[in-house]
Amino acid sequence: MLAILRLSAVAILLAMPTAIAFFSGGYFAGARLIAGIGVWLIVALSVWLVGNPLPKRRPGRAALAGLLALTILVGLSILWAPLRSAAQSDLQRLLLYLGMLIAAIALLRGRFGLRLTEAALACGALLVTLYALAARLLPGLVSEAASQSAAGRLEQPLTYWNASGMLAAIGFILALRIAGDATRARWQQSLGIAAAVPLGLGVYLTFSRGALLAVAVGVILLIAVTRQSRQLRVVLVGLGGGIAVSAVAAFLPSFRALAGSAASREQQGLVMVVVLALVVCVVVVVGRSWGELAGEKQLSAPRALAAGLTAVLLVAFIAVAAGDGSSNGQPRFGADTRRLTSFESNRYSYWNVAGGMFVDAPLAGEGSSSFRVVWRQERTILDPALDAHSLYIETAAELGLLGLLALALLIGGVAWAGRNVHRADRAAAAGALATLGAFAVHAGLDWDWEMPALSLIALLMAGAVIAADEQLAAPVSRS
Repeated sequence: MLAILRLSAVAILLAMPTAIAFFSGGYFAGARLIAGIGVWLIVALSVWLVGNPLPKRRPGRAALAGLLALTILVGLSILWAPLRSAAQSDLQRLLLYLGMLIAAIALLRGRFGLRLTEAALACGALLVTLYALAARLLPGLVSEAASQSAAGRLEQPLTYWNASGMLAAIGFILALRIAGDATRARWQQSLGIAAAVPLGLGVYLTFSRGALLAVAVGVILLIAVTRQSRQLRVVLVGLGGGIAVSAVAAFLPSFRALAGSAASREQQGLVMVVVLALVVCVVVVVGRSWGELAGEKQLSAPRALAAGLTAVLLVAFIAVAAGDGSSNGQPRFGADTRRLTSFESNRYSYWNVAGGMFVDAPLAGEGSSSFRVVWRQERTILDPALDAHSLYIETAAELGLLGLLALALLIGGVAWAGRNVHRADRAAAAGALATLGAFAVHAGLDWDWEMPALSLIALLMAGAVIAADEQLAAPVSRS
């Protein structure tokens, strides 16, 4: 009975990011409230199932203390925040995150927890991305909402193209890790390399430069952490498949940008169905044959770095070769490949205003969600931004040095636990470290922290890493 309860709790926990993705990514209060209640019920259940759910080692305690301190600070900042209702919404979100981290640490134990988390989150990202692609592949059968602001970019069901791109990027990284893990069953490896193709297409169709950067960071970390020639070969095959289908999509405007007549969209959608099927078959065959070459070698550090740089160039190829940039240096609007070649962004303006906020209130900031108020007072461009588009810069602006210290404690604790797990079992840690590294980079460029569908993935991975550190370092029982 207890085993069934624990298995059910783990299943609900791992399915939560995927479920909340279909409710605008959990951005709004209703979905977050339901998810928060569910998570804290699982925390209560974990107390019964495993006793004390809190970590016993210093890395886990540091990470949990950091997130707890951040939650308390956000709650206290309601007293001086200019918009108390918005700050209260931030507190609700942090309580959800705190419960998720505690539950993950309690229930996702050991190597099995890491492997299960990798597979579940990869499947979830694939499911959400396939749902988003379905309206383009089969427009006559599947209909989805398309906001005017997205201008043809892949955005559903999260309703924000950059978040959709990051979710597909996470799935892509995890799929490549599963495909490159020699300890998994062959059918799992085949499904992993097959899943990388539609996930790679999903990243491309969001036209998110940050998501492409996250893919580059993730694959570099996969290669650098595993240092396995097998993983390198799988990465090259997966990137090749993603680039191939994206290159075809670039020449199909009705599929790529939802342009043209209904008949044109149906025809081009059918073309992409055929292309996807063919490319998936090719990468599965090539991946299995090339990935199983005899003479498995360990890559040295210089070779791992060179392999990582090669992966960056392959990912960048699709961005550079598909367009020649815009005439004024600004990122082009909508589903246009030329926007991928520009580094221009309104983020520089956001960060400038946020930096001024930090200077004005360096200790505890101007209160949670205060950026949106100050931005409207000081902006020089007509942009209705609500966030500074960087977890780190926004934390400095709204919560000051105290917030940065809490965030550093959270990140440092997870990194510490990750280092310990990596030393104990390099292969087991690879997928989690690659995913967390990609999320950490992307969170510095966008408002991932305000999108639970993304942040819960990172917290599940962080919890699994801490739980693995707890178990791998625990003394062996003599009973």
